[in-house]
Amino acid sequence: MRDIQSGPPDVAIAVDRVGIKNFKLPLVVRDRAKGRQHTVAEVELSVDLPARFKGTHMSRFVEALSGFAGELDLVSFRTLLTDVRSRLEAENAHLTLRFPYFLAKASPASGASSLMDYACQLSGEFAGDKFRQTLTVSVPVMTVCPCSLAISDQGAHSQRALVTLRCRFSGFVWLEELIELAEAAGSSPVYALLKREDEKHVTEQAFANPTFVEDVARRAARALAAHPKVTWYQVDVESFESIHNHSAFAGIEGVNAPGNGA
Repeated sequence: MRDIQSGPPDVAIAVDRVGIKNFKLPLVVRDRAKGRQHTVAEVELSVDLPARFKGTHMSRFVEALSGFAGELDLVSFRTLLTDVRSRLEAENAHLTLRFPYFLAKASPASGASSLMDYACQLSGEFAGDKFRQTLTVSVPVMTVCPCSLAISDQGAHSQRALVTLRCRFSGFVWLEELIELAEAAGSSPVYALLKREDEKHVTEQAFANPTFVEDVARRAARALAAHPKVTWYQVDVESFESIHNHSAFAGIEGVNAPGNGA
């Protein structure tokens, strides 16, 4: 059959990325407590296309994903990207997996257990022979404003904030490590299930540990900078302000020196 894609294009301009997105894929990820966890990933997969070709072969992306075993680790992730690059005869390839990760979390006073979900993402790319991958996790926390607490006779304004950590690393890093690191940076973790004694505990804990959005970003960055396997990191914190009609945010990016153990 005639191969239209491999023919010359009407406009001979190279395409940086062409591929598929919003593709759903069953996924198995490592779970520190249970060993493995089943989830579903939303996939974005692409390659570059030289100026001499009219189009790419979209079916080959799906073929590569269909042949993926579903067990996510650093080796299988890189192998999948290598396979895609080979199938499409491409120089560069990009893969992003977005998936929810669930943790059973005990409420702080009653011990009642409930599931918390965290938005995670693993992205990787081949640029020529150079391979790079980035792990991202977004973690909700509670913050109490130190200024409001200091100037008010009663109470202070508090709100939920979202801590997003992006990191590159040498070796393996648990998602749980990053989640715990982010939660420790806020005034208090948040929970899916709280009894009255838990609400009391969380409120008192948060008000004893007030944090600006800048404080949260700095605490998270300090912990990532000290992590022995993290080589690069980016921290973004967005505070959904309770007394303002806008959000506050802060961000820090850093590279760990080899001497830090990264």
